[in-house]
Amino acid sequence: MDIVNEILEREQKKAEKYKPITVEKHLDVEFDIGTLLAFDTNDLDVKALQSDKARDNYLQALTRDNVQLLLNKVWELPTERVDEAIVVKLPAPKTILPRSKPVPKPKPLTKWQEFAKSKGITKKKKDRAQWDEQLQKWVPLFGFKRAAAEKEKNWLIEVPQHVDPMTDMYEKKASEKSEKVAKNELQRLKNIARAKKVKIPRVGVPVTSDKASATQLATAAVVAKASTASLGKFQDKLPKEKEARGKGIHELIPGKERKRKAPIPTPQAEKQNNLNLIDRILNKRPKIDMDKAVARHIHNEQIQRSEEKKSGKPGKGKRKGKGGNATNFTAKKPKAGKGQRNPNKKTPGRKRR
Repeated sequence: MDIVNEILEREQKKAEKYKPITVEKHLDVEFDIGTLLAFDTNDLDVKALQSDKARDNYLQALTRDNVQLLLNKVWELPTERVDEAIVVKLPAPKTILPRSKPVPKPKPLTKWQEFAKSKGITKKKKDRAQWDEQLQKWVPLFGFKRAAAEKEKNWLIEVPQHVDPMTDMYEKKASEKSEKVAKNELQRLKNIARAKKVKIPRVGVPVTSDKASATQLATAAVVAKASTASLGKFQDKLPKEKEARGKGIHELIPGKERKRKAPIPTPQAEKQNNLNLIDRILNKRPKIDMDKAVARHIHNEQIQRSEEKKSGKPGKGKRKGKGGNATNFTAKKPKAGKGQRNPNKKTPGRKRR
């Protein structure tokens, strides 16, 4: 009996930890299952909120009860099993929640996804391994073991008749694989640029093709012509050169916009434009360059002085002395200091005995 009582007490303690899923409220709680929201309009216990000891326990119990009510409403919806998991499909939301940023737009489809959607091609889940009849074992479809199996399977590669017998087929196969990887990477980058609406230049002749078509050669010629600093503005046309259809400079070079012709204005708009042009011309003040005007004035004065010196006639602004002749004023000559000889003073010579 002691063992039975001990087991019963232990189970009772475990049951006390987990509260029942039934919750009673004075007022009904409103739910928005689409956004998993619960609106509890019942009054709060003010005394429990004011006491420091009971506040946390009260808030924790209130949150637990409301979450339990919300989960009860969710489990009332029809369920289904997807990949060993029980899933519930939520209804459309009723409450509009505010957002700091707009709703993200759906990711644009790639060229292959658009083609598959138009043709009705669905993606199938591939197996991890496949049975190989030649090797008589299961070979993985990807990974390093796949490469090892390919090396074991293709230990000998036959050289075709139209290929040089000295060609290394292993090297050719590796180069073709690297070109295929580069082509896929280029296509991935193009998809990213197309999704972000970034203009990229078109290529001329593809690397993978052995012989280029006329369209590819025309595109390559247009690209080469537009690769100058002037974007092909001053490049002369070759003899018998034809413009590539739909492959102009504006499409091949990003950022080079085509000049659009202005629409034909109405008579009222043309009249107003002409009146505005006349007003701008009549109300325009001439710009005066002060430095240029001063330099020209000084230059004219210098020319006038040089002509006066040559002719010997006095110019304007010079004083006249007696007889009407112009008098020239000269500065005084400096006196000779100590240790200097005065050139105007005559020194007596030595007397002869």
